[in-house]
Amino acid sequence: MTNLFGENLKYDLKSSLVVFLVALPLCLGIAIASGAPPMSGLIAGIVGGIVVGAFSGSHVSVSGPAAGLTVVVLDSISSLGTFELFLACVVVAGLIQFGLGLLKAGVLGYYFPHSVIKGMLTAIGLILILKQIPHALGYDKDTMGDVAFQQADSQNTFSEIWNAILNFSPGAIPIVLIALGFILLFEKPKIKNHRIFGLVPGALLAVVSGIIINQMYGLWIPSWQLNGDHLVSIPVVDQISDLKGLITFPEFGLIMTSEFWIIAVTIAVIASIETLLCLDAGDKMDPFKRISPSSKELMAQGIGNTVSGLIGGLPITAVIVRTSANINSGARTKLSAILHGILLLVLVVGIANILNLIPLSCLAAVLFVVGYKLAKPSLFINEYQKGWNQFIPFLATVLAILFTDLLIGIGIGMVIGIFFVIRTNYQKAVLVTEMGGNYLVKLQKDVSFLNKAPLMKELAEIPSGSTVILNALKVRFIDHDIREVLNDFIESADEKNITIILEGFNYNLKRVL
Repeated sequence: MTNLFGENLKYDLKSSLVVFLVALPLCLGIAIASGAPPMSGLIAGIVGGIVVGAFSGSHVSVSGPAAGLTVVVLDSISSLGTFELFLACVVVAGLIQFGLGLLKAGVLGYYFPHSVIKGMLTAIGLILILKQIPHALGYDKDTMGDVAFQQADSQNTFSEIWNAILNFSPGAIPIVLIALGFILLFEKPKIKNHRIFGLVPGALLAVVSGIIINQMYGLWIPSWQLNGDHLVSIPVVDQISDLKGLITFPEFGLIMTSEFWIIAVTIAVIASIETLLCLDAGDKMDPFKRISPSSKELMAQGIGNTVSGLIGGLPITAVIVRTSANINSGARTKLSAILHGILLLVLVVGIANILNLIPLSCLAAVLFVVGYKLAKPSLFINEYQKGWNQFIPFLATVLAILFTDLLIGIGIGMVIGIFFVIRTNYQKAVLVTEMGGNYLVKLQKDVSFLNKAPLMKELAEIPSGSTVILNALKVRFIDHDIREVLNDFIESADEKNITIILEGFNYNLKRVL
């Protein structure tokens, strides 16, 4: 796994092509949904791939403009007045993230409940499928980067699907079906593992087929040909001097105001949370089960956001859609993320005219497959089999993200997930077993003040003349309130003729008050 240019290169190059095809429309869509120049999304994608990829300690995560920050970016640009002032906030947000990394704040990422992470992945998969249905039908009124349930045009996810059914473009349907056919065909083990065919990603053939079919429409069925909003739209660079006009530099005129710092801190905090969630999810999906250094990732993201803001790019986070596409396409090392950034840079600058021929309907086919792999029906069955303590937080997270947006949904999922974690620990922290008139009071791992009431109730019900074993062999921590309850019980034992036997206590309970 350490040889970047050996046996891993063919896997990383193939996956980088797929991630490029996934990232291209999302970079543009997120920028448009954010009220920012389209090029700002592409710059963020390029920086996220090359710069963050170079400094990241993750083998599989891919960074770029974040859909979760769309509303924040839109509101911030509006309140600050110009895009240039907003870019200065992105630069400072990157410096704040770098500082959080130095302070080892990434450790917070290890405390997200497993059920919430699984719910987030599944919800993203469902959203990808639902949001791509209009594009698959050739109804492209909404951008590909808008993942919120309630859209900017007052429509929602389901009403947009209904509008697409009523106003579909007939030419889009053969394109998406043939594109899906290519992708699924190249997922077959015989082709995927073939010495030659296995080197070509099905997504690339899907895109090529989409371009060819749409051009053939122009010759044979002009009314079916997709144009305008139905195609990818990238600024075209005809000569080197045009590049200067695509780059915007930040303006720090409001850096001494409270509004500037509120926006910068907000971007840093939200981008860090989204990154840590994605990092944890990516590690869980990684077939090699590698663990990414979370604090180092925050530093890499900080560097990326600082660079992105300096040259006119949107805020960057690790992005679960690209990360999952990267893993599912067979990426082995972070070279895949870097190569996808290079592809964005080279192809956007070099062959924008060709990329602008890509129908959004064939890119929808690529995202359909990514979404399905994240939200397979078997995932719901597996989570259900783990019990209600896992399934309810999982399902709540899925529904909350589906009907609100990513950040609000994760917040709701976290609250419900933490509730069930506390509930489970509350139930299992103290076990009382009766054996022929003798009682075993077993304290498990951590016993906090939350267990005070049930412990007092259990001890009060022990009859006179009993022998009670207080067992703390598995305890790592006993809260002061619990020690007081145990002391009171021991001190009153003589009055009830109760014999106390202590096991595993490394201190004298009666002296700990």
